[in-house]
Amino acid sequence: MFTSIKALRGTAAALCFLAAPMAVAQDAPDFDFGAMTPEQRAAFGVQVRAYLLDNPQVIMEAVAVLEEREKAAQAAQDDALVANNMDRLLDDGFSWVGGNPEGDITIVEFSDYRCGYCRRAHPEVQELIESDGNIRFILKEFPILGEASMTSSRFAIATKIVAGDEAYKAVHDALITLEGNPGNGPLRRIAETLGLDADLIMAEMGSEEVSRRIAETRALAVAMNINGTPSFVFGDQMVRGYAPLPTMQQIVAEIRAEAD
Repeated sequence: MFTSIKALRGTAAALCFLAAPMAVAQDAPDFDFGAMTPEQRAAFGVQVRAYLLDNPQVIMEAVAVLEEREKAAQAAQDDALVANNMDRLLDDGFSWVGGNPEGDITIVEFSDYRCGYCRRAHPEVQELIESDGNIRFILKEFPILGEASMTSSRFAIATKIVAGDEAYKAVHDALITLEGNPGNGPLRRIAETLGLDADLIMAEMGSEEVSRRIAETRALAVAMNINGTPSFVFGDQMVRGYAPLPTMQQIVAEIRAEAD
């Protein structure tokens, strides 16, 4: 509803000209609304209103055209942002890489552990990667939803530093499904359940290296105008927000078709 209202406002001026009667156009081939007298403007407004009341579909047609143009402009801008930041997306030196390292398509996800849509996307992304078998998956820790998000990301990154990629993935899966706040007790139980050294991991959480990795990912997100999670990059395409499994499968198929 909000999008339509915004679009309606954006198309209001254009609708006036689209709806102008032929009589006006014939009388003034070089039509200049600003040059009209107040009386002419009032008469013109009456005619426009009558036209729109008789043809209300014109409004929604104009809204649809505007929305498509805005989507195309956003997509073009996103394509440029991805291209300009591709090196940092694919090889920042610290983000976890899973799936098939030699996959023909790379998917990058910016994720927050406390994000409901990230939690919803998690099993679907896993299914996509496992069922496809030819996707490289890069996970970016992007805690933006408060202290609990930051604590979870620090714990996950510290696990990767202390215990490696396999341990990180196990902790990530546990955190993305964790109910309640990630306090010392829950985090310690996750580590112990997975056979990890909780003391070492928790000591690393406040390190400068953990802070550096979070700051670099945040800077990349800012550079790409990413301010919400989940946000994805499929190949060279930005996908902002949650996308269900069938949509992700379609995107992957389209990227492969374009590459053939």
